[in-house]
Amino acid sequence: MIKISAVIPAYNEEKRIKEVIFKVKNYVDEILIVDDNSTDKTAEVAEKAGVNVISNTRNRGYMASIKKGFRKARGDIIVTLDADGEHNPEEIPDLLEPILNKKADLVFGKRTRISRPSERFLNWLTNFKIKIEDSGTGFRAMRRDLALKLKLKGKCTCGIFALEADALGARIQEIPIETKSIDKTRKKAWHHFLQFFFIAPHLFRK
Repeated sequence: MIKISAVIPAYNEEKRIKEVIFKVKNYVDEILIVDDNSTDKTAEVAEKAGVNVISNTRNRGYMASIKKGFRKARGDIIVTLDADGEHNPEEIPDLLEPILNKKADLVFGKRTRISRPSERFLNWLTNFKIKIEDSGTGFRAMRRDLALKLKLKGKCTCGIFALEADALGARIQEIPIETKSIDKTRKKAWHHFLQFFFIAPHLFRK
């Protein structure tokens, strides 16, 4: 029987993580919270909710956290989503369907709107290599064997997640999703500027 794991990177989400966990539990066999050295009670709340928590000893960022989750996950298919409640766990079956039916190895949850101009620019660049509408989404499903092969070199997953998977011969699909507006302060995405230098080599690779 195919097992499904959810990998959820989290940083200072003690107020939101419990609701996310309870909703995700309905659709997966395992939940891994990767706590990125939060300064609040994110890890404690997650543990009390009855899921596995992997804690970074220092703040390592999203990329390192998600890769750690991939290595620890036991499921045949891995789902990733944000810890802040932006994504709707009820849409997890939609992401899984193409993989379960052997039509895709990686499925992206395509947002209706990408708000940050810098992220739209990185997506525009990515489209010179592969056609994809939302390469920076945090809501994804993928075969575990593919996830373990990804090096994810970059400052964020924008572009590079899809480009690395494509270079490995992965079949990629997108499924429309709805996102919830979350009232929280977001840092300016300076890392998007640096991300260009990780994406560029893939664009010229045959």
